[in-house]
Amino acid sequence: MTYSGAQALDITGPVEVFDTANRLRAGLDGYRIEFVSADGPRVRTSAGLVMEAEALATGEGPIDTLLVPGGWGLYETLADRELVDWIARAAGRSRRVVSVCGGAFLLAEAGVLDGRRATTHWAYCDELARRYPGVAVDRGPIFVWDGNVATSAGVSTGIDLALALVEADHGASFALEVARFLVLFLKRNGGQSQFSAVLDAQLADRPPIRAAQEWIQENLAAPLPVPEVARRANMSVRNFARVFRREVGVSPGQYIERLRIAQARHLLESTELTVGQVARRCGFASAETFLRSFGRLVDLTPQEYRRRFQTVEPAGLVVAAGPAERSTTP
Repeated sequence: MTYSGAQALDITGPVEVFDTANRLRAGLDGYRIEFVSADGPRVRTSAGLVMEAEALATGEGPIDTLLVPGGWGLYETLADRELVDWIARAAGRSRRVVSVCGGAFLLAEAGVLDGRRATTHWAYCDELARRYPGVAVDRGPIFVWDGNVATSAGVSTGIDLALALVEADHGASFALEVARFLVLFLKRNGGQSQFSAVLDAQLADRPPIRAAQEWIQENLAAPLPVPEVARRANMSVRNFARVFRREVGVSPGQYIERLRIAQARHLLESTELTVGQVARRCGFASAETFLRSFGRLVDLTPQEYRRRFQTVEPAGLVVAAGPAERSTTP
């Protein structure tokens, strides 16, 4: 579904994933996409894109996937009882219910998220938790599944969630095919941090390289010299480095560093560990090495990053909170 002031990418991102899936696999049990709104037949998004939508009554039958977007028109829409009540009813006849970014607020307003884990854009997580205490807000992942309800974080994560839906429907290899066609460098899993630094890396196709990546992820606290990683892949150091760069897009050393920084971000967000403890847990040889690497890749010090994004509230620390911010039927 959509509404006046919805964010265009919240809608068009997932829709392009489903449409691409239809086009890549002739004969696929495809996705039939319908747009419904209380504001139709022409609905203007927050960016000015005008969409055509059917009346809400059009969506009164069974729904496979109900998708609810966020956007700058969200606050006004939360007061639209006709739409909120329709979402509550529609969710009850949907196989699965999905929100992108601030769309979680509409699901919560409709009672769909009561007693469930959910996420939204990091800047709005505190407000979601405050307004809807019955929702267990998870601030870290890019999307969260709880039963047949999935909520995603910032706008681009709607694409990640849509790929996860395609994967659930048609398998991982086909979802990866869709991701590649859309020139998405990384098909991210839901548990990945909203602030992951590894946005330009990708799991390799070749099993030895993929296995090495998985081993790296499981052993980040260890020294991880490249010869040892190459040995795990049963390859010479020179050949491993060459194939790894071709498959992943960065050198093994760069990949390891970025994974360590992604893990450090998570620890800074979610724990009270000291900077030195974070450095050790992430495999940096010294706190100084960690500080240089973190500053180069994140452009903040670890302390500055923690002040901005920490999701626990140790004594004396004030955590800054930002302001709060369609329906697809396969």
